[in-house]
Amino acid sequence: MSLKKYNTKRNFKETPEPSGKPKKAGSKLIFTVQRHKASHLHYDLRLEMDGVLKSWAVPKGPSLNPQDKRLAMMVEDHPYSYRDFAGIIPEGNYGAGIVEVWDHGTLSDIDNSDTDTAERKLKAGLRAGNLKFTLHGKKLKGEFALVKLKARESSDSNQNSWLLIKHRDKYAVDEPYNSEEKTPKSSPINKWLAQHGKAAGAKVPAKKPIAKKAIPSAKKEAPIAIGVKKKE
Repeated sequence: MSLKKYNTKRNFKETPEPSGKPKKAGSKLIFTVQRHKASHLHYDLRLEMDGVLKSWAVPKGPSLNPQDKRLAMMVEDHPYSYRDFAGIIPEGNYGAGIVEVWDHGTLSDIDNSDTDTAERKLKAGLRAGNLKFTLHGKKLKGEFALVKLKARESSDSNQNSWLLIKHRDKYAVDEPYNSEEKTPKSSPINKWLAQHGKAAGAKVPAKKPIAKKAIPSAKKEAPIAIGVKKKE
């Protein structure tokens, strides 16, 4: 799959975000959820398919309550190397703000098939607008679905509107689920919000780096170092 749209939107001389090429799937497919304080705080769900990360912006964040139908706007594919990106996107760049990893893990179809079979099923579900998948993360576990909404001819944005829904399984909950409550107060975004609040017009500093923690890769338990490029 092409990453042309992703690369076109970014100036890699200014943003620490990774550029990259599609990557052949490893022993297991991966997913990541990134929390992003840009003009508005939201979550980005990314699922590995075709060597890239298929991506949806989820304004209210994911939920483990099957009654919740969370709007998810499909955005451009991101490179596989974006899976562990965390840091500051400087002001003046696309998506300027703070990005942190909220959850991550492995991905499969709902039958937990082998990787090749799972990827074929996931791609078929994506094309059909009814994508069913299983997440093996720290916060998100079990079966989910992304269901594409019928597009209205008068609105281009509706072409990319989906609903993220939790299937009822042993990981589902009946009580209200708020992704924000599952985020530590010590997270970089929460520290910034504690200092600046959610006032309109408050901007994230452009250059100060964020301390980050390593997260394990999909293939091994060895940590992946998450880094922010230094200012040249």
